[in-house]
Amino acid sequence: MRTTVQDALDRAVHDAGAPGIAAEIVDGRARWCGSAGLSDTATGRRRAPDERFRIGSASKAFTATVVLQLAAAHRIVLDDPIERWLPGLVRGNGYDGATVTVRQLLNHTSGIFAYTNAPEFFRNGVGEAWYAHRHDRYRPERLVRIALAHPPYAAPGERFAYSNTNYILAAMIVERVTGQTFAEELDRRIVRQLGLTGTYLPATGEASIRGPHPVHYSTLFATGPDPRVHDATDMDQSFAWAAGGLVSTTGDLTRFFGALLGGRLLPAAQLSDMLTTVDTDGSGWIPGTRYGLGVFTQTLSSGATVWGNAGATYGSWSCTMGTRDGRHLAALHVNGDWPGLPVFDDVLSAEFPHPADDGVPVD
Repeated sequence: MRTTVQDALDRAVHDAGAPGIAAEIVDGRARWCGSAGLSDTATGRRRAPDERFRIGSASKAFTATVVLQLAAAHRIVLDDPIERWLPGLVRGNGYDGATVTVRQLLNHTSGIFAYTNAPEFFRNGVGEAWYAHRHDRYRPERLVRIALAHPPYAAPGERFAYSNTNYILAAMIVERVTGQTFAEELDRRIVRQLGLTGTYLPATGEASIRGPHPVHYSTLFATGPDPRVHDATDMDQSFAWAAGGLVSTTGDLTRFFGALLGGRLLPAAQLSDMLTTVDTDGSGWIPGTRYGLGVFTQTLSSGATVWGNAGATYGSWSCTMGTRDGRHLAALHVNGDWPGLPVFDDVLSAEFPHPADDGVPVD
């Protein structure tokens, strides 16, 4: 019985105000599931281990894995300029696709502006405007155009600047290289390969979550001391697509990250590329982290170093983090978007209380 972990889950609800939280921990062959709070505050339905939820930017680990599998098959070179695959798309207003590489997309050093930060995009996702626009449909090309209307953050390779635009472009390259949709490649290369039963990329226009799922409660980025909470479960997430649009479960996430970090999805050379990290200090991103290719490493308040990815979207925070070899992992989900990252640090520090040196390369 993981008493300290269960206590941390209870604090997430009673102290941080999360509607509910679910956890699945894998340590070798042992598996433990825990939860606190509710999936639906109206009916009193409690969190359950098989529920599906939107995983936000943890989707980037899946996208990067597909790209790196293509690199392993010599169909993409990570240092290819993106102009080779998307000719003429990234050009003008300070951009030149001939100077940005695929690797720089995956580790967020491309300098390309994040379309999610564009005022004309963001204002449609805040407060009551979200209800009017939650079924808006976005093509990847439109998201890129929104981003490129704003100047770059920095020169390519200069520094880390987190941008969903990078992963929209990466998935567009996958489609150009393979001739298949990104969803088809994701399903063939990862979902079916690992037997993931609750993981999928919703189709454009698919607003509901398939199968059992918690209500996703959101403040819709409202400010103030007592923001109104909304049901944000149903929406079209084509605005996030390969950068943050996947649905999954805690069990699927531990299986995926266990296979990924354990070297069962990528050859050693590509896994080494994935785990080679860049500094995120000063970027305004998660403190105590370094970013690789679709995964990051984080030093917890306990002093332990963990690997994986995390993500947030309306009404949903998720993370899957663990040891470098993927044998010991914790997948967590909160069905509310206001408790924030301290909740995850609390739970993860309870499960990973001691520092460890993984000896993984850095740039």
